[in-house]
Amino acid sequence: MKTLSATLLLLAAVLPLSLAAEEKTHLRVGHLPVTGHAKFFVAQEEGFFAQEGLEVELVEFANSADGLAALRAGKLDVGAFGTTAPLVHVSKGADIRIIGGVMGEDASLITTPELAPSIKSVADLKGKKIATVRLATGDAVLRGALEQAGLDWKTGVQIFELKNPPAVQEAVKSGQVDVGVTWGPFDLRAEQAGLKVVIRSRSLSPGHPCCRLTVNTKELQDRPTVWVHFLRAFLRAELFAQGNHEKTIDDISKYLKLDRGLIKSAYYEGYLDQSSDPNLTGVVLFWKTMLKSGFVESTLDITPFVDVAPYRTALTQLAAEQPSEAFWKQALKTFAERDAVKVSELTAPDSAVQIVSAEALHHCH
Repeated sequence: MKTLSATLLLLAAVLPLSLAAEEKTHLRVGHLPVTGHAKFFVAQEEGFFAQEGLEVELVEFANSADGLAALRAGKLDVGAFGTTAPLVHVSKGADIRIIGGVMGEDASLITTPELAPSIKSVADLKGKKIATVRLATGDAVLRGALEQAGLDWKTGVQIFELKNPPAVQEAVKSGQVDVGVTWGPFDLRAEQAGLKVVIRSRSLSPGHPCCRLTVNTKELQDRPTVWVHFLRAFLRAELFAQGNHEKTIDDISKYLKLDRGLIKSAYYEGYLDQSSDPNLTGVVLFWKTMLKSGFVESTLDITPFVDVAPYRTALTQLAAEQPSEAFWKQALKTFAERDAVKVSELTAPDSAVQIVSAEALHHCH
């Protein structure tokens, strides 16, 4: 039986799955109204989800906390939420898994032109009032950076958790707080409104992951092939976005009512890591930072809550289908660098992707 399982897994890694089932699998997919989530929009508008046998319903959320709550309640099948949100829920007993990435870095601290000259580093935030978005990645990055700078975020500053980036921007502009934590494209909109970006999250935690693709563990186990298809579509969207800027901006514009120039700046000229890789290494480091700063209290090993197997299968299939495509070669290299800790587990008999087959999607509705 173990030999058969290993054989099926090997086949799954090199053979493409059926791309169009007559009856498509319906998925409710949660996302945020940000340029960093463009791959959802591209995969939908360019037909990649449909070609992978998926009928996707995109559901927008104002923040990661609300989206994660909907996922856990069964109102979503998958969602993309800041790294902080799924890890906090895991620390509280949630049985969920991260299976891929959406974006990385991209958060920033904004303030008024008057205060900007006095804020050169995190240490300069001592005694300041700071607005964040509840369970946002930038929030956790900032608290970790404050701890590293010797500032207790519980006593050295005042943190106010608001609903979304526009609320943060308004709080800073009106003088209710001194500094706000936001992300693209809201950082660019803040600058248009006369505010200043003073610190970027990439300077506080270089390469840190942001929104992660998250599913309930039972969902992952019950329909393993579906998630390989989903990640194939997502990866194809990432490749498309790299080489088709204007069409990608068109796709984003259908979901975000923003100026085209702003979309272009935020997605292509900003501070965004667009990789779909699960980034196990980055998630583990992020978890350790959250523990050290006191953002969460837990004794859990976070590693088992990042399942890289579906992504690895999707990526390996696509690379085999287009062996000369440089994008897949780089993605495989990135995977080896960021997720090597879990590679040895992918051949285990109970791997979540071992039962995929060329016709399996027909039976996953």
